[in-house]
Amino acid sequence: MYLTYGDLAKLFPKTSGIKDNELYFHTVAASSAILQPKGIYLPIEESANLKGAIGNGAVAALWIEKDQVPAYTPNHFPIFYTNDLTKGLKDIMELYLEKISEAQMINTTKFLFLDEKSLKENEATYDIAVMAEKLNEAAGNANQERRG
Repeated sequence: MYLTYGDLAKLFPKTSGIKDNELYFHTVAASSAILQPKGIYLPIEESANLKGAIGNGAVAALWIEKDQVPAYTPNHFPIFYTNDLTKGLKDIMELYLEKISEAQMINTTKFLFLDEKSLKENEATYDIAVMAEKLNEAAGNANQERRG
């Protein structure tokens, strides 16, 4: 599950460069010195270097809105603008956690049962909670019979 251009455009509506909703981000990096294939670069470090980040695989960047984007930045290079890089990183992380959680909900076993009223009336149920309750009742009755 990757972050997409569309995901970040919702968080950071002010952008420049190409607007490609099919662009996937494989990495998020705060250092320009590390490999970041198909990455979004956040110049949080003091020695921020967009050229280095691009050279290491960044395909987009999150940028402080009031700061000038370097002249060497390709015209098509996507830039998302924010007023606070740290908050921007936090927002990206929260969005990604939400995406992962939604994806896990899609690819998980779903337990489907009849409505509660039907479960109470229906002796032949596969509801785990009802079956456990019946087993506990049966075990309790068996213990009482042994004692009494």
